Amino acid sequence: MPNGILRVAGHVPSRVVDNQRIGAWAATSEEWIEERTGVRERRYVDEESATSDLAAAAATQLLSPPHGAPYEPSEIDALIVATTTPDQPQPATAVFVQAQLGLGAVPAFDLNAVCSGFLYALDVADAMLCAHRDWRNVLVIGADTYSTIMDRTDRRTVSLFGDGAGAVLVGRVPDGYGIHATSLLADGTTTDHVRVEGGGSRRPAATLQDPAAHHFRMNGRAVKDWAVQHVPKAVHQALDESGLHLDDIDRAVFHQGNLRLVHTLADTLGIDSRKVAVTADRYGNTAAASIPLTLSESHRAAPLNRGERVLMASVGGGMTAGAAVMTWY
Repeated sequence: MPNGILRVAGHVPSRVVDNQRIGAWAATSEEWIEERTGVRERRYVDEESATSDLAAAAATQLLSPPHGAPYEPSEIDALIVATTTPDQPQPATAVFVQAQLGLGAVPAFDLNAVCSGFLYALDVADAMLCAHRDWRNVLVIGADTYSTIMDRTDRRTVSLFGDGAGAVLVGRVPDGYGIHATSLLADGTTTDHVRVEGGGSRRPAATLQDPAAHHFRMNGRAVKDWAVQHVPKAVHQALDESGLHLDDIDRAVFHQGNLRLVHTLADTLGIDSRKVAVTADRYGNTAAASIPLTLSESHRAAPLNRGERVLMASVGGGMTAGAAVMTWY
């Protein structure tokens, strides 16, 4: 039997950060932010919350009504958390989520492909279910708290990012449904496009004199140019492998880098904007949470019908890109 997404849920913090607040931090105007990014507001965690808390909240919603009958911890065979803002360098954020959810001694680990992390994790979950035929379900969560690594004086980045989490349950589905194909790629020659330079083995935290080394940095123009070149390649590769065409797609969920990027990717691919789910205007760029959170919001607004064909596509630091094609069950 093939594997597919059985359920999806999302969670964002309650604290709303609007463009007036961002403008005050970064000495810029609300008009500049909305014109350049299309983002009107985003959500930030409070000082007591960490990435694992957002991840656990999304997973708790996923595994409980009204998303369907509740799942018992014993029914989850593995947990993957896609994140680049872990609770701490080690152990993995996934084990903190595992403890909060009360899961058993199942595999639990983090995956870092920056904003493409969710699609990478989805493919890993699919492969694990194929390898372990006695497994039933893998819990995949994308969660990030980019507010914790923002330079609030840098309008190019602080205007874009928010915090959030999205969770999916991946399990067996009947033939003809589920994940048909996934395409993933990375380009290690572009590591300077998106980065946090401090805190790793190259620039250990204990040796850093400049706190700014821990801040997120991005070359937005280079990221957009790379995305427009490589995301369509991943999309067409996944479509070719699935035997489907763009005209067959009923709903498209792109990484919500910003509203302008979402529209640019849709226009480049030739996808009708009415098929494209959007959360960037309300939540900003939630990194690895972006695709599952947006899928959840789209499903809540207009429930996915059985047989509906969904395209998901991402771009992330590395640079990385990914695409997945599935039929909803």
